Amino acid sequence: MSSQLRIAGTWAGTLTLDFTTTTVPMLRSEIGIRSNLEPDSINLIFAGRILRDENDKSLSELGVKNNAKVLATKVSKVEGKKVEEEGRRVEMVRREEEERGKRLARLKAAAAALVERHSDGSVPLEDYNIELEDQNGQKVNMGSETDQRAIMMGLMLHSKAKKLIEDQEYKDALDVLEMGEEAFSLCDPKLIAGIDNVPFLQIDMVWCYFMLRDISLLSEAGERLKKAREGIERSHGKDASRVRMLQEGSSPEIALYLRLELLEGVVAFHGGQLEKSRRLLTFAQSRLSKLQVSDEALSLLVSMGYLDYEVKRALWMNSQDIDSALTFLEREKERNAKKYEEDLRRQKEIMEQKLYGTNSLGKAVDIQRLDELTSMGFEREIVAESLRRNENDFQKALDDLTSFEVHSIIQIDVETRKRKRQERLREDPLSQSAAASESSPASVSHGDVPASGSSPESTSHGHVPPPHSSEASGSSTSHSWNRDLEMEKQLAHDIDGVDAVSDYDLDVSREAEAIAEYLALLDLTQQHSTSQ
Repeated sequence: MSSQLRIAGTWAGTLTLDFTTTTVPMLRSEIGIRSNLEPDSINLIFAGRILRDENDKSLSELGVKNNAKVLATKVSKVEGKKVEEEGRRVEMVRREEEERGKRLARLKAAAAALVERHSDGSVPLEDYNIELEDQNGQKVNMGSETDQRAIMMGLMLHSKAKKLIEDQEYKDALDVLEMGEEAFSLCDPKLIAGIDNVPFLQIDMVWCYFMLRDISLLSEAGERLKKAREGIERSHGKDASRVRMLQEGSSPEIALYLRLELLEGVVAFHGGQLEKSRRLLTFAQSRLSKLQVSDEALSLLVSMGYLDYEVKRALWMNSQDIDSALTFLEREKERNAKKYEEDLRRQKEIMEQKLYGTNSLGKAVDIQRLDELTSMGFEREIVAESLRRNENDFQKALDDLTSFEVHSIIQIDVETRKRKRQERLREDPLSQSAAASESSPASVSHGDVPASGSSPESTSHGHVPPPHSSEASGSSTSHSWNRDLEMEKQLAHDIDGVDAVSDYDLDVSREAEAIAEYLALLDLTQQHSTSQ
């Protein structure tokens, strides 16, 4: 369908065109023919904006309507190409931002889905579970269910952000950190004040400001660092005495305090507080010297079978003392072995829960109550069915088990289901064996949260295999959303292998460069002031 387009400028007149098929290059060519100009030297302006080549979009798609007016201006061929190149660059940036926004939305949705599945007692779709643990690896429940979910969400997003920081994707990391901060804000303030993840998150946010060289956020950075220091001192105690006690004499906090003091020094410098800046940067520099590992000590411990990064961590956490570092390494090895055994046990529990299915609320059978009732002499599968029917109410389940009539009904149902499973296995043995092979041993993602009577430190961490959706026959779930498997896998990978001291395990090479840079700037400023 043809429409009228009025042209003014280098050529004036009316063109009859099909707006649904005519593109900007085609329009530019039409005007070029009539004005004896090269198409690349023509600039088209419509409704106050330059019409650019946007992936062969038609005039109609660009909002041009019948009897619309377009201004055609002449530019040099070089200038015309520059305009087009700038247009393409702007469009590319717009698309990148659009894709980035979609990616972050997917990340938040996937994290929320994982938290929902792993915090409400439902049977996990995966063969691993995400739980909160204290410094000693003990599972803990913090506050209400809302608090539990908010903390888990904050920890998961913080772990993702740390991975982005490691990959130097600071802009994305900052957005994810803001989402994590929002999640933590949903917790009871008294509860969240006792854990150090929030101060760590504040420091990571300011580190992103610094790496992005965003001076406009200096005032906000100062407030965040003030809150971070107050929070760390509250949870770690003055001089980090509490965290050292939890780490059995080791000093994991040196690198973290180095980064904090560096950032405080930078903020002070740009705020004109030069003496304060020098004092803080000098503190940071002295901590840096404590992190220097000798080649001799490194070689000695690596020769004993430990990995390079493990040895470096052990040495700087133990003031370069080889004996203390060796004790630390042995302690970590023992802790990891216990953790692995616990993860295997929990993975078996998950598979067993899937076998028994869920109750009317979508909750899994409570394994602890299952063990208690089984220890009384009842058959395990019958106990599981009784708990499932009674929504894990211990007394009601016990009443059913001790009632001859109800017990008989449950037994018949269990045997019927078992027989159906065996029939399916005989009909399709390959699918059953394939499902079994998918169920690899798995660990959980933990958050270190303060145990009762202690305070530090919580990070989302753990040893997590890639998620998959295989389920044992007979299980059911109340969750019916479409899973974003790719994003869930990324989240699981990012919290895989993180341990109790990962928040302190920083590569301080960039900090070292920044300390040297700002101390040099302070010297130059002082020299300039003296010369005047």
